[in-house]
Amino acid sequence: MSIIKQNVSRIMNLVASSCNQVHRLSTEVCPIVVTKNRTAREVQEMYDLGFRHFAENRVEKLLEPQEQFPQEDIIWHLIGPLQKRKVKQVINRIDLFHAIDRLSIMDEIEKRLEHPLDCMLEINVSGEESKHGFTPEEALDAYRTSKQYEKIRIVGLMTMAPFDASDEEIRFFFSRLAQIAKTIEKEEGLEAPLYLSMGMSGDFEAAIECGATHIRIGTSWFEREED
Repeated sequence: MSIIKQNVSRIMNLVASSCNQVHRLSTEVCPIVVTKNRTAREVQEMYDLGFRHFAENRVEKLLEPQEQFPQEDIIWHLIGPLQKRKVKQVINRIDLFHAIDRLSIMDEIEKRLEHPLDCMLEINVSGEESKHGFTPEEALDAYRTSKQYEKIRIVGLMTMAPFDASDEEIRFFFSRLAQIAKTIEKEEGLEAPLYLSMGMSGDFEAAIECGATHIRIGTSWFEREED
């Protein structure tokens, strides 16, 4: 069995276990394969194993695997910040954009979109200066602002925990995002709950237990787990 197959088995078992802990179905969680620095062979193996959600955090890094894997059933996610000058290069080539991090980018996205696009608001729950995103206090207004656009469809919220955060802090940040989503759902009378994109290789179990619907995993799919 290849390292990738071993990792997939281990990770998906952890996903199922985390869901069981909070009485969720594992089908409620979408595992996204982050292809950063991966080879075409590695991406192909993940595809062959049944994965269809793939992501990159940089525009130029996303365009390359798209050309290598033109399969129509792949769902492409852009999970990193987007500069205005690069919007036109990528915005009509993705299926979900996780990182609307400021109001000014919405105008450019709307102008360049050829069709409606599902997007998420990036929320800087931890308040780190190095991270992009709206503050928790700005989230509701940002959602309301997005409604003026015809082609931008806000379907969820995204956040990242600090790399050096403790498990307790990670759970606090993820739970806070879930609370922000519930506030928006209540204030706006949303019929469907918002997606929650949170959790990466090191903290996806906590994210699932806090309500994550999309987990963004890269390295852990591909490299041997350290003892």
